[in-house]
Amino acid sequence: MIISTDRLTLRAWRDEDRAPFAAMSADPAVMQYLRALPTRQDCDRWIDFQIAHHAEHGFGFWVVESRATGAFLGATGLFRVLFDAPFTPAVEIGWRLARQAWRQGIATEAARASLAFGFDKLNLDEIIAYAAPANQASQNVMRKLGMIRDVASDFDHPRVEADSPLRRQVMYRLPRTAWADVSR
Repeated sequence: MIISTDRLTLRAWRDEDRAPFAAMSADPAVMQYLRALPTRQDCDRWIDFQIAHHAEHGFGFWVVESRATGAFLGATGLFRVLFDAPFTPAVEIGWRLARQAWRQGIATEAARASLAFGFDKLNLDEIIAYAAPANQASQNVMRKLGMIRDVASDFDHPRVEADSPLRRQVMYRLPRTAWADVSR
């Protein structure tokens, strides 16, 4: 499956995506608010997980590439939250972009296409997103997408060490009814 926007192609993973994904994941600025993928093997496992998630659920993270150049820009997509929390079961939207793709609206454009897929093709009732409180860039994208801050659902991520600044997460939600208003 391929999803196209004005500037982007969201597509399935290929073996040639592994090296640029690993290079992006080695950039401390890219990974500042994300759980570390310190080795190439960790990056390959992350990609393999996305491929398996796609096979099982029909969605996951896609590669984001430039339509104009074919350049690898990062990844975005939807996936099932795989830990227990008061808000699960849930489907989350996320993104991670190479630094050269920042501050161009690419995260918002790619995420908007992912939301359309989730609501229009998967018939989801709600899509959530969360981020570390200091990750203002991702929270700005969430707001641009029309996601609604849900302070009561902020949580400590169970897969992040207790002393990590990434443990606490702020929650945003987008119900189908709000998407209908935003996507017009």
